[in-house]
Amino acid sequence: MRPLTVALILCFSAFSFAQTQSSNGVDYHHIAEQIVRHALSEGRAFDMLRELTGVGPRLSGSPQAAAAVELTRQIMERWSFENVRLQPVMVPHWVRGPVEEAAIINSPLVGTMPLTICALGGSVATPALGVVAEVIEVKNFEELHALGKKAAGKIIFFNRPMDPTSLDTFASYGNAVDQRGSGAIEAARAGGVAALVRSMTTALDDVPHTGGMHYDDQVPKVPAAAISTLDANYLSQAIAKDQHLTVRLKLTCATLPEATSANVMGELPGTEKSEEIIVLGGHVDSWDKGVGAHDDGSGCVQALEAVRLLKTLDLKPRRTIRAVMFMNEENGSRGGKEYARAAAEKKIQHIAAMESDRGGFAPRGFSIEGDSVVAQKIAAWSPIFAAFGAERIGRGGSGSDISPLVQQGVLGLGLIPEPQRYFDYHHSDNDTLDKVNSRELELGAAAMALMAYMLAQEL
Repeated sequence: MRPLTVALILCFSAFSFAQTQSSNGVDYHHIAEQIVRHALSEGRAFDMLRELTGVGPRLSGSPQAAAAVELTRQIMERWSFENVRLQPVMVPHWVRGPVEEAAIINSPLVGTMPLTICALGGSVATPALGVVAEVIEVKNFEELHALGKKAAGKIIFFNRPMDPTSLDTFASYGNAVDQRGSGAIEAARAGGVAALVRSMTTALDDVPHTGGMHYDDQVPKVPAAAISTLDANYLSQAIAKDQHLTVRLKLTCATLPEATSANVMGELPGTEKSEEIIVLGGHVDSWDKGVGAHDDGSGCVQALEAVRLLKTLDLKPRRTIRAVMFMNEENGSRGGKEYARAAAEKKIQHIAAMESDRGGFAPRGFSIEGDSVVAQKIAAWSPIFAAFGAERIGRGGSGSDISPLVQQGVLGLGLIPEPQRYFDYHHSDNDTLDKVNSRELELGAAAMALMAYMLAQEL
């Protein structure tokens, strides 16, 4: 940078920290400065993420998920959180299977070619010898429905990419993911024998991305798998050359009996209104591809670190700040549902809930879901969050695990990090610790700490 540009940035930062105090006399710019400096010099979020990802992938019902529950409980105890406890919850237990997943093109015109695939979470297995059928390509359900009887007996190949022109990658994901979630249902309704779905990523690589899918008891259950974007392109080109090529698909996944697991909770008690709760959370489970570093190990450790930062800096909130490690967001959201159910039953007063589940990238702001007057008040805090680069505060969805609370009328907030790289890693073998930048992760935790503190003081 040019010296003048640097000087202007430093002057702006100094000016932002020197702004007027809040109505109750608290200088939040100074508190923001304290939190940022401590997070970047003595932050522990990345260390905690190294521990958590060291457990391995944490699919609900697995031994690794159970180990993650115990580890996060120990971390809360280590940092002297109060009221540390487990909240039992029953979770689904799906396993990928012991045999290598496979898909192979066979064509007299194209030849024999293996494809890189992985079963979608919740899929049934193929028969022992696999499914062998011709493949028909569609971009959406409307195209599939228009085929009529032509789809019968075929493997349905859903090949609609995420929109690469959208700056909002989460919106692009949302506009494409229906083929993953409901592709097997629509394939079966059309008479198809299996579903192949283009991976939900904007990256062009040979790494398939798994994710949740579901069935309808009114139609047959057919196996479903994700195919890497490179091989999706290759298969599309191959079909153009030979419309009668076949693919042999083999999956050995299974759904086992439900298992007992738990949400993990620990608190920083409030000094004046301890019965009123501000929740900070992430989901401790992950898919079985990669180790869930971004999704959602980062969100978990940011919630933990946010509470630790406030304790370490002796910032005492008026209301209780509670960290919750939710279980089973990926294939059922049982943890979030059970937490909200129990809160309603016990008439616990939640003032706000905040979630981090968009990766451990540099923070850019917060989305707010709830009362418009309160949302406007929080948006006015934007200049304070410029210290973190997280000043973009506005209306939007909050998070999957806290959505049951939001439906009960609780204010919801979501940490919004830089979004462009998230789906390069999401639900894939790419989601590993080395993909997380420690400074960006710590800044996200710091932004959550300040937001939680301000919510506890000002609402």
